Amino acid sequence: MKKNKKFFEKIVSIVFILLSSTFSLLFAEGIIRLKNSNMKNYDVEMWKYSKKLKQRSEIKILDFVHKKNKKAKLQNVDININNFGLRGDDISIQNLNVDRRIIFLGGSITLGWGINEEETLSSNIEKMLLKNGENVEVLNAGIGNYNAERYTKRFLKNLYVLKPTDIVVNYFIRDAEDLKPAQPNFFLKNSQLALTIWTARNRLLKPKGEKSLIKHYESLYNNESLGYKKMKKSLYELSTYARSNKIKIYILMTPDIYDLENYKYVFIHKMIEDIAKEYKYVYVDSLPLFINRKFETLNAMPGDRHPNALGHKLLADSLYPILKSSIE
Repeated sequence: MKKNKKFFEKIVSIVFILLSSTFSLLFAEGIIRLKNSNMKNYDVEMWKYSKKLKQRSEIKILDFVHKKNKKAKLQNVDININNFGLRGDDISIQNLNVDRRIIFLGGSITLGWGINEEETLSSNIEKMLLKNGENVEVLNAGIGNYNAERYTKRFLKNLYVLKPTDIVVNYFIRDAEDLKPAQPNFFLKNSQLALTIWTARNRLLKPKGEKSLIKHYESLYNNESLGYKKMKKSLYELSTYARSNKIKIYILMTPDIYDLENYKYVFIHKMIEDIAKEYKYVYVDSLPLFINRKFETLNAMPGDRHPNALGHKLLADSLYPILKSSIE
C-alpha cells in the first residue's frame, strides 16, 4: 500500500509540474502576444509576414513565395498580394491596354516593408510616368528575405509570362548573401515566445556593432564568396534573357540608410556598377539623393533599416529621369 501511495504521489507531482509548466508557458505566450499587439516589434511582424503571406515554393532555390490572393496587416500597414503573388491589385498575363509594363524585382525594400502600397517605389514610378502622359503599368515583385539569386530565378521561372517591356532590379547590399532554405521548426512557426528567445540568443551570439557588419560585407563582396558568385551568375542570366527578348533592363542601387553621414559601402556600389556595365544593365545609383541624411528621417520604424515613404520617394526620384528618357 505504501509503495502504491508513493507511486501515486509521484504521478500527481509530475502531472502538477507539467500542468504548471504548460500554464506558465501559455501565460508567457499570452503576455508576449499582448505586448506585441501594437505591431512595433520588427522580428514579430516579419514572423507574421512569413506565416500569413508566404508558402513553400516548389522551386528549391526560391525556398518560399507569396501566397496568392492574400491580405495581412503588418507593422500597421495593409499588404495585399494579388493573383500573381505580387503586391498590388490583380493583373492579367498580358495587359493589352498599356504600351509599357515595368516590373520591379527585389527583396523587402522593393516590397515596401512598413509603408503603404501607394508610397512604394513602384507606385511612385507609376504615378510619375502616368503624369508624364505614358500609358504604363508598374508591377511590384518584391519579396522579403529574397536575394539576387532568388528574385532573378523567380522571374525566369514564374514571372516571365507577364511579358514586361522593362525590368528594374532594385539592388540592395544584402542581395549577394548566400541564403539557405529555412528549416521548419514547429515552435518557431507557432510561438512568439519561442521566437523571442531564439532572437535574443542569436543577438547574443552574433558579433555586434557596425564594424562587424562592415567586415561581413567586405568578406561577402569577394571573388571567392559563394554568394557573390551566385549573385553575378543570376544577374548575367537575367540580362541575357532580357536582351534576347528586347526587354530594357536596369539596376537601381539602394543604399543602407543607417549611417549616410559616414557611408561605408561605396565600394559595393562601385562593384555593382561595374557588373551592371559588364552585363549591359542601365545602372542608376540613388546614393547621391540619400547621402548625409539622418537615419531617423528615413527609416520605416525606429531601429529598422527599411526606408520609409520619403526613402521610396528618393529612390523613385533617382530612377524616374532614366525611365522617362528611355522612351524619348
